[in-house]
Amino acid sequence: MSSFVVEGGRKLHGNITPQGAKNEALEVLSAVLLSREDVTISNIPDILDIRNLISLLEGMGVKVTRGVKGEYTFNSANINEFYIASAEFVEKCAKLRGSVMVVGPLLARFGKAYFPKPGGDKIGRRRVDTHIDGFMNLGADCSYDTTRRAYKLQAPPEGLSGCYMLLDEASVTGTANIVMAATLAKGVTTIYNAACEPYVQQLCRMLTAMGAKIDGIGSNLLTITGVESLHGATHKVLPDMIEVGSFIGMAAINSSEITIKNVRYDQLGIIPDSFRRLGIRLEQRGDDIFVPAQESYVIESFIDGSIMTLADAPWPGLTPDLLSVMLVTAVQCRGSVLIHQKMFESRLFFVDKLIDMGAQIILCDPHRAVVIGHDHRMQLRAGRMTSPDIRAGIAMLLAAMSAKGTSVIDNIEQIDRGYEDIDGRLNALGASITRI
Repeated sequence: MSSFVVEGGRKLHGNITPQGAKNEALEVLSAVLLSREDVTISNIPDILDIRNLISLLEGMGVKVTRGVKGEYTFNSANINEFYIASAEFVEKCAKLRGSVMVVGPLLARFGKAYFPKPGGDKIGRRRVDTHIDGFMNLGADCSYDTTRRAYKLQAPPEGLSGCYMLLDEASVTGTANIVMAATLAKGVTTIYNAACEPYVQQLCRMLTAMGAKIDGIGSNLLTITGVESLHGATHKVLPDMIEVGSFIGMAAINSSEITIKNVRYDQLGIIPDSFRRLGIRLEQRGDDIFVPAQESYVIESFIDGSIMTLADAPWPGLTPDLLSVMLVTAVQCRGSVLIHQKMFESRLFFVDKLIDMGAQIILCDPHRAVVIGHDHRMQLRAGRMTSPDIRAGIAMLLAAMSAKGTSVIDNIEQIDRGYEDIDGRLNALGASITRI
């Protein structure tokens, strides 16, 4: 297990460019399985989860050709159908959260797929019901295979058939999985209460470039008209909006001035305004974000004077992946804010470590925490902590970078799953992070 040794209290300065979006990349990489032709994808981040998924695709028989940095060409003409039904393959999938996204393409193209309980972050219950219900709506039969300890999905002999469905929740991965399966289903599939995050929009755009027929992209009502087959295409992954938000928080908690380059500002939604509510001034400069250094960051109140609440919500609401970052950023703002994490019941438990470091936080319950900011009048104390998941890990790194003294963060493999060369890129801004 690797660790970060972080010397806190360093000012940051300079330019940093976000990596490609992890969550989008997991979806579009899985979509290459739908075609027998070459699919070229660029701006793929070099992170652990992506490397593991590419390795999984190669094991299935996908030919992977590496081009310039971040660019890959995939050809899925020769998938090993015996291997994708093997216990070994199912076991590998169970260890990788992103593997859930290969189920829809495999079911659509080969008529069957196994759906193990996925791995990934330990952030509480993560339902797969939306995925399975969607596949069953398309005509698949679902049973539990006790040998493989996974759900077996089997399409009827005539293949999947389009239908109308109302999703029980606007699941991003559930929507993406069902859309991929529906592209090769017979007839028309209508998905209401579909997730409309940029990740899903990007997946739909790539599928359309491959020959799929999808209407309603960007809305919560998608209509997919099935086609016989999909062809090759090229696609570029968006910048990672979670990294963009993480860098904004890093600048603020260290009273630093940085420029975040090439952010695709038009795709950030409510994220910039949510940070502005914490008193952080942001300037859009073309497609860059300039974060100036400030002496004080004053948290806004609502018009009636009540305490500011930042809560996650389906897009175009605030993504839950940034609430951990916003919580730790608020520790050094002036005022109070209620952080309400609705989606996952275990994502706020890392605040105990922040409290040990001197943060004034009241953990109300598994979903809510009140932060009373220090306004940079008091530094956090250095400490030793362990990263439980990707987003809590980056929040801990923010806290360590602002603390007085030297902190140690263990289990940084969790951070590496979502952030490419984060120590090297932050050290280039003036941070002091050593990997051991």
